[in-house]
Amino acid sequence: MPLVVGDCGDPETVSNIIKSYRVKSVIHFAAHISVSESVQDPIKYYRNNFVNSLKLIETCSECGVENFIFSSTCAVYGNPTEIPVTEENKTCPLNAYSRSKMMTEWLLDDLCKSGKTNLRYVILRYFNVAGAKVGGGLGQSTKDACSLIKVACEAAAGKRRLIQIYGTDYDTEDGTCIRDFIHVDDLASAHCLALDYLQGNGESTVFNCGYGKGYSVRQVLKTVEEVSAKELKIKDANRRPGDIVRIHSNPSKIKKILHWKPRYDDIKLICQTTYDWEKNI
Repeated sequence: MPLVVGDCGDPETVSNIIKSYRVKSVIHFAAHISVSESVQDPIKYYRNNFVNSLKLIETCSECGVENFIFSSTCAVYGNPTEIPVTEENKTCPLNAYSRSKMMTEWLLDDLCKSGKTNLRYVILRYFNVAGAKVGGGLGQSTKDACSLIKVACEAAAGKRRLIQIYGTDYDTEDGTCIRDFIHVDDLASAHCLALDYLQGNGESTVFNCGYGKGYSVRQVLKTVEEVSAKELKIKDANRRPGDIVRIHSNPSKIKKILHWKPRYDDIKLICQTTYDWEKNI
């Protein structure tokens, strides 16, 4: 199938593609993902992350698509009272980014329960995706990226003058936020397994995509300094609105049902592959 450049929120383009190529499965990645930007510009996030998703899902349903995989986020849990979080944890999104994702999750659930579609779905709640292809050749090249490991490795590679820590007075061991980081290759394999699951008539469901352990911002920056052999210039800054304090996953469900076996569960390897990518692009 050739590459078609278009807007997922354009029903005519999407329906033409589905009908021309008899598409039965769709994986929806397209979204804006910056928490801080979503606080400043919520309309942008609701328009792209929810409204365009609604149009895409509606078109897929009308055109007979059977399998739909949606990229969601652990941010739908907000600041969880129970850690690690399972898929049964209460959701409490704190910002336009996570709320726009949560609304799309609700849409999929309501649509499939209505009995008016043949669509089934898997929702993958990403924890913090990082890393680059082991061995090189593929990595993140997003302009003005905001993810911690990417930004830290850019700084180590001399592409940024410094890195800021947004909030050093949180109720954590070192005062900085804690996250669960997952290597992008392991996340990719989760998508392949989810597609196999749906094509094998699996029921609509939700999976956490994380490793089940948390690292603080300071721990990550120290790891980047170790793998790069560079001392980072670090500046403490104020908290950002909408940030979660502490979160990490319980990945038992995806391991049990999809037989997902992570290969790169190593924060040092994640930082090393990211740094190698930044040095070489």
